[in-house]
Amino acid sequence: MLAEVDANGEGTFLFRLRDEWLSGALRFERDGEVLLGAFEGDALIGVGGLSLDPLAPAPDLARLRHLYVMKAHRGQGIGRRLVGRLLELARPRFAIVRLRTRAAGRLYESFGFVPSAREGETHRLIF
Repeated sequence: MLAEVDANGEGTFLFRLRDEWLSGALRFERDGEVLLGAFEGDALIGVGGLSLDPLAPAPDLARLRHLYVMKAHRGQGIGRRLVGRLLELARPRFAIVRLRTRAAGRLYESFGFVPSAREGETHRLIF
């Protein structure tokens, strides 16, 4: 997946996800954290995670992170399914989920996220 992304010059945060995983900075292993993958056969075509928010640590605050769907698979609802599942998993554990996005605001707003001007986020959802 990363080789294809690199060839297309997109998905910089996927490299950050890889680097954070390899360094141990973020492994999605704390209570309530999860990293999901979407597959077509054996091929990883999408990814998304939910973690405790590293910018504002609080037990009831999560951050939706590293949502990415391979360009060839966009428009098929894969991102929507990943976000939906991540929010299902977040609801019993967290009171607030926040995120930062440049291009997917409408997707998140369709799930109830509201635009935010708070530092470190563009959108937030309060359960």
